[in-house]
Amino acid sequence: QARLVESGGGLVQPGESLRLSCAASRFTSSTYAMSWYRQAPGKERELVASISNIDDSTNYADSVKGRFTIARDNAKNTLYLQMNSLKPEDTATCYCNARLYTRSIWGKETQVTVSS
Repeated sequence: QARLVESGGGLVQPGESLRLSCAASRFTSSTYAMSWYRQAPGKERELVASISNIDDSTNYADSVKGRFTIARDNAKNTLYLQMNSLKPEDTATCYCNARLYTRSIWGKETQVTVSS
């Protein structure tokens, strides 16, 4: 069964960085469009960043542009999200997603908390 496992979340202070990883198994993630989503307490889940399976073009939510970078390592079948200059409002439960046509695979979650 295809699976995504996130890691790398944690508690950091404002201005610090984290790198999230999303390891895919039992499918080839390079053939899928990959994305990171997050859900803050009391808010709906939102798309943070995505990377195309056609040309590796990327898109970001306005709130993270210039601070976050999405990337994939096809040799490791892994997706990353480098998060710099973290703010308290980045506190959220984060999920990665793989999508190909009508097929959508979600990972469990990893928690990011930004607090002084």
